[in-house]
Amino acid sequence: MATTLITGRPWRVILTFSVPLLIGNVVQQLYQFVDTIVVGRQLGVNSLAAVGATGSLIFLVIGFAWGLGSGFAIPTAQAFGAGDARGVRRSVATGTLLTAATSLILTLCGPIIAGPFLELMQTPPELLAEATVFTQVTFLGGSTIMFFNYLAAIIRSIGDSTTPLVFLTISCVLNVGLVILMVGPLGWGVAGAAWATVVAQAVSVVLCLLFMWRRLPVLHVHRPDWKVSGSDIAQHLRLGLPMGFQASIIAIGALIVQVALNRLGADAVAAYTAASRVDSLAVAFLASLGLAASMYAAQNLGARRPDRIRRGTIQAIWIAIAASVVLGALLIAFGEPVVRLFVGEGSDDVVDMAHLMLIINGLSYSTLGVLFVLRGVLQGIGRVLVPTITGVIELVMRVVAALALGGVWEFTGVALSNPLAWLGAILLLIPAYIAAHRQFAKMTVDPVEPTLTTPITTITTPIPVVGPSEGSHTVDAVFTAPVPIARPRLTKVRMPRVGRRRKD
Repeated sequence: MATTLITGRPWRVILTFSVPLLIGNVVQQLYQFVDTIVVGRQLGVNSLAAVGATGSLIFLVIGFAWGLGSGFAIPTAQAFGAGDARGVRRSVATGTLLTAATSLILTLCGPIIAGPFLELMQTPPELLAEATVFTQVTFLGGSTIMFFNYLAAIIRSIGDSTTPLVFLTISCVLNVGLVILMVGPLGWGVAGAAWATVVAQAVSVVLCLLFMWRRLPVLHVHRPDWKVSGSDIAQHLRLGLPMGFQASIIAIGALIVQVALNRLGADAVAAYTAASRVDSLAVAFLASLGLAASMYAAQNLGARRPDRIRRGTIQAIWIAIAASVVLGALLIAFGEPVVRLFVGEGSDDVVDMAHLMLIINGLSYSTLGVLFVLRGVLQGIGRVLVPTITGVIELVMRVVAALALGGVWEFTGVALSNPLAWLGAILLLIPAYIAAHRQFAKMTVDPVEPTLTTPITTITTPIPVVGPSEGSHTVDAVFTAPVPIARPRLTKVRMPRVGRRRKD
């Protein structure tokens, strides 16, 4: 369903629009939250640390593939906006073939590289066996993760953001049930936690296909559409590869932080894993607010309302700061008992380290909230260079802080790497937005008024593409096509009545 953000009080429409995004983010984080609790309580701290030790490697590979698949949906959105039904079908066919090829490579190569890469990352010996099994199973089932992401992206690309959220929720609820079953009664260990995700994602793929077959005839691919050309492949790779590399840049930073943690031992890895799960729930709101601000800026730029962009950005910043203070206070006050949900008795050192990390992050949330809003607004108005550079700055700051401070202050030094990375990024984002803010102040307000022949969805074409997250970065984008998004005309097909005799 198309949503307009060009009317109403800015703070209200931004907050309202962020709610479904928040639900999607929280649902994703909650199943990981429960996942971690089950592994930590049922299998112990070492198993929890083993699963945590795989996160950065899995994010490096799956994140790249996820970004790639999300980019493949952009040409579909362009063709749909132009009313080119054949172009939509060809784009779906091209994206499906490229996703299948990427999935095949991931399935064949991922399990082979898992063990050597984990050893290269200096994974503690007591964690290596379980970490390798968890990574191998995840890569074996990586095709289900890739295809769900791709199918959800093309459904969003034609204006339906609700259905993917519904299927994601079903998948996450199923995942929770399967984790409890496979790790508990079935006794499959960490492999059961990985298989639970694979099976749940496979179910979501089937749901997407059934929905597309029954409700979205515009996405039905015909036999001639499978004959894709080299230019079709080049176009999809041109848009998909940058999003994949964006995820890789994020993951490299996480990978190096993981190496610094591995040097500190299993307890440090377990503490960081538990703290990250709790932290991700709080960050979900701020990330959703940033994507909502991006969509808001994109639509109001298309509607030629620079005044609303200025007001909305300031109001979104105040919302982010207020939310950051509340979330930070909750984490500091209740972080310790929540962390204890992940581990059993006798793990006080793990709990203390995790709570320390939550205190450090909680005190820095205001910086992170402003970062998300400013980065989102700049992306929404098409100024993507500075947000991209800030990603590199975060990478450098996080790596230097984790290695340098981790060597001096051990776990505390590694925990400080996130706030320092956020601070480095925001120091560039603030002047970049101030320059844009001043330019908007000089622009003439010339609003586009929708008419009977100009439906509201033709004013602008922002499309949210949502992916996995790490720290303050998400593999998200707001894509604005130079063509209107309009509903295609569907030809009404008259079906013969049952039992009716057909004339020759």
